[in-house]
Amino acid sequence: MTTYDAFRETLHSLRVWDTDELPAFDPDGAPAAPLPLFHDWFTHAAAAGQIEPHTMTLATVDAEGRPDARTVMLHDADAAGWHFASHATSAKGRQLAARPEAALGFYWPTVARQVRIRGRVGAAGAAESRADLSVRSRGALAAALTGRQSEVLGSLDELARASAAAWERAAAEPDAPAPTWTRYVLDADEVEFFQGDAQRRHVRLRYRRTPEGSAWTRELLWP
Repeated sequence: MTTYDAFRETLHSLRVWDTDELPAFDPDGAPAAPLPLFHDWFTHAAAAGQIEPHTMTLATVDAEGRPDARTVMLHDADAAGWHFASHATSAKGRQLAARPEAALGFYWPTVARQVRIRGRVGAAGAAESRADLSVRSRGALAAALTGRQSEVLGSLDELARASAAAWERAAAEPDAPAPTWTRYVLDADEVEFFQGDAQRRHVRLRYRRTPEGSAWTRELLWP
């Protein structure tokens, strides 16, 4: 059997939500704004055993209009929006500087739920970005100090040397500055909640911000 045959056999053997033990979701009882529902779904997914529920797909657009996506970590979700961080000099940092709009995607297969978010992205100032890094682990600081994210790497040995030096500095200087590290916040204008169903009668509830920006409208979508 070739590796492709093994791939095809494995792919076609997989099933999705092949159970009747999925959580219920009554959109009539959903709150008027999406943030409280996101908080509820997030904590529910974590309690249900979902691994790394704070990981999310971040989609941006490059200078040629081509979509780009990667997995990042959620740092907060509050009245300002959904927070994440990266180097301003990274590919996503440059893309957000040129076109400050993005989409986020959460997938929690343990509970057959997804959340999709779209909106404008703003960059926090140096003080807030530094505070974001200070509450994270020494490894996060070391990674930030290593820098050069998305640049071409000459060899793994080069990375090992730079990383070792960054870890050493992070241990000696827990407040070492990482000037390009930036905290971003996505101010949502559209949020969709998707509850999977074994009979494929998925429930999709979309929130859209009103033109005035002070309230939300809600609507069901066909699955």
